[in-house]
Amino acid sequence: AILAQEADTSRRRMADLLLDSDIGLWVVVPIVLITFFFGLLRHYIMLLVKPAKKLDRVQLTESNIILKGRLLRQNGGYIPKTSFASRRSFLCQKETGLYKSKRRSVPPPGMGDPSAMNDMMKGQLLNNVPMMAMGGLINWFFSGFVTLKVPFPLTTQFKQMLQRGVELTTLGSSWVSSMSFYFICLFGMRSIYTLVLGEGNAADNSRAMANPMAATEGMGQMPDPGKVFDAECEALQVTRHVWLLEDAVDRAEALLR
Repeated sequence: AILAQEADTSRRRMADLLLDSDIGLWVVVPIVLITFFFGLLRHYIMLLVKPAKKLDRVQLTESNIILKGRLLRQNGGYIPKTSFASRRSFLCQKETGLYKSKRRSVPPPGMGDPSAMNDMMKGQLLNNVPMMAMGGLINWFFSGFVTLKVPFPLTTQFKQMLQRGVELTTLGSSWVSSMSFYFICLFGMRSIYTLVLGEGNAADNSRAMANPMAATEGMGQMPDPGKVFDAECEALQVTRHVWLLEDAVDRAEALLR
């Protein structure tokens, strides 16, 4: 009976909690604006410090050769069989074909561009240090506030996630503290950043957290072009030519009638 009475008292306390109307103006709105403009600032800083990507002539040539074979496999039905065979021979012929002659030695792992490591460290610093600084700023000015309540009941397992910085055992699980609301804004503005800045922007924290090695993309070991050439050559050899324009004249006449 005593436990039931205490539980009933706790429920009444949770239901009687009222928020000051000024919290929305002085806590919720500033957190949203600070988080949004911080993302914009970081995006433009990343654009300023991002090094210009150098165009490697050898890699560009290899990419175009690989693309030539893929286009031939996909659209070979629109050229005659003899033309398809000559193009396939030009790419896959032993010792003289492009896939057999245009080969280069790939450096072993760990022998890449040393400046790539500096770029990686720079990106990590620009991602993590400002985020930690802004988290400390939010915690300094807005710590201890209860900002809002979710419109559905939650279990007690959500208290630690939604009520960071507010240690109250009598507070219902549906209430959200200011620090938790900051993290919700931090990782929940992806659609807004995409709408304002476009796809692939540097303001998206959820992508950086989901893929911590995103800053190292393009700096790792490149695949061996020889293996890619062999795979494309094998795919071309087993490709069966089907002439798609065999009855094109008859179909055109049927449409014009």
